[in-house]
Amino acid sequence: MEPTDLTIAKIHQGLIKKEFSALELAKLLLDRIKKSDKEINAFLTFTEDLALLQAKKIDEIISKKKEIPILAGIPFAVKDNILIENVRCTAGSKILENYIAPYDATCIKKLKSQGAIILGKTNLDEFAMGSSTEHSAFFPTKNPADISRVPGGSSGGSAAAVAANFCSFALGSDTCGSIRQPAAFCGVVGLKPTYGAVSRYGLVAMASSLDQIGPIAKTVEDAKIVFEAISGKDPLDSTSIKTSNIQYLISNIKDLKIGVPKEYFACPVGSRMDSYGAKGIDPEVEKKVRAAIKKYEEAGAKIEEVSLPFSTHHSLATYYLIMPSEVSANLARYDGIKYGYSKVDPGVKPSARYGAKSLKHAPYRNKVSGAGSEVGSLMDVYLKSRAEGFGTEVRRRIMLGTYALSAGYYDAYYLKAQKVRTLIIKNFQKVFEKVDVLMTPTTPSPAFKLGERIIDPLSMYLSDIYMAAVSLAGLPAISIPCGEIQRLPVGLQIIGKQFEENKILAIADLPL
Repeated sequence: MEPTDLTIAKIHQGLIKKEFSALELAKLLLDRIKKSDKEINAFLTFTEDLALLQAKKIDEIISKKKEIPILAGIPFAVKDNILIENVRCTAGSKILENYIAPYDATCIKKLKSQGAIILGKTNLDEFAMGSSTEHSAFFPTKNPADISRVPGGSSGGSAAAVAANFCSFALGSDTCGSIRQPAAFCGVVGLKPTYGAVSRYGLVAMASSLDQIGPIAKTVEDAKIVFEAISGKDPLDSTSIKTSNIQYLISNIKDLKIGVPKEYFACPVGSRMDSYGAKGIDPEVEKKVRAAIKKYEEAGAKIEEVSLPFSTHHSLATYYLIMPSEVSANLARYDGIKYGYSKVDPGVKPSARYGAKSLKHAPYRNKVSGAGSEVGSLMDVYLKSRAEGFGTEVRRRIMLGTYALSAGYYDAYYLKAQKVRTLIIKNFQKVFEKVDVLMTPTTPSPAFKLGERIIDPLSMYLSDIYMAAVSLAGLPAISIPCGEIQRLPVGLQIIGKQFEENKILAIADLPL
């Protein structure tokens, strides 16, 4: 087995025993990325110089026979909406195409302090808005399991990088399944922590009450190691909370109560889905998920059918009012004046670092009419900078959010959505009085074809139906592989109470 195929713990042991060096491992992966990523397109930016420098430092420490942390020398990738000092951060958008981050995100600081090695920044849907990574302003990423299909989104580049063995783990962000859905589509493990468990400082904001950074890894154990490294209170993020390091031990699986929401195995939003062109859960996905749950039952766990009516029937509509409203506010800062793409001088166009790729994937680029037209007033700068800098999906969500927050509609839409959010939270709290965790499908179907849903936003949104409520309630959830359908991975989602990441990680890692 190559070092690149090993888990974090095994790489750690290999480095200590000097079976290979951190520098050799970093070079091996960088070479692999250069050769194979032309097909997958997982990366937007490579940080080769930084990676080699970090690797040399770890090898020097090992040569002096000093102890190293578990993540020292472990190569990883970072979703390109998380800041790394002096490295380009585009958020998958033309408007930030040449933006260089002036500081490290808190999670990056923590991983750097452990000696983890940064290989590069991964592709994503623009500003993390999407479920397929086709909404990137640069090019779409492909699923390593089948390159004719999407890797999921918005952390599609991170999930694809892990699945393709380009790195040991990757960081993603999850607002409505953006870690869990691509993890399910690519056949890897994705953990969305409790809201506040990991600092959001240094994460390009999309929806501030929903965004959460988390790990995508090859195994549950690896996800746990990374989560423990990046979690905790941060004075730079007032929403972050000091988390408990108490480990959850399953002394007797017969004491474990697993809830299975009956609505998640039916047509998720009622008969309306048929008119949307969706048919609820794929029967083969249901079989794989139920078979995985059955294994827990056969091992002695108690399975109980539960009901989550508010969380199922109203979560997506609630999410698509709250999220766009926060997007509208957060993206107001990109005005063509402060930083980023600006239409001040019609003769100046932002350079394309990956020009060849951009041309190659021209059909997927976000094209806007009026490019190159003259700029007159300050209002023209605002309008043209945002029209040319933002893609179609981002502009759609800004307009939805601005409308929901506007005078005369605030109470009818945004305020009502927040009230329903409270009901969703109470719905989960009531169910968790009966069970320890919930188990559901991560997605209604396996990975869909590239281009299949790009022109139908509603069908794209429905791929997140099983994950929206979890994000609205701020709960932790993990997606783990539970089988394949014609070589396409299927994910099982395990949902826990707030700040009970260690419980869902322990249950997900049971040897069944």
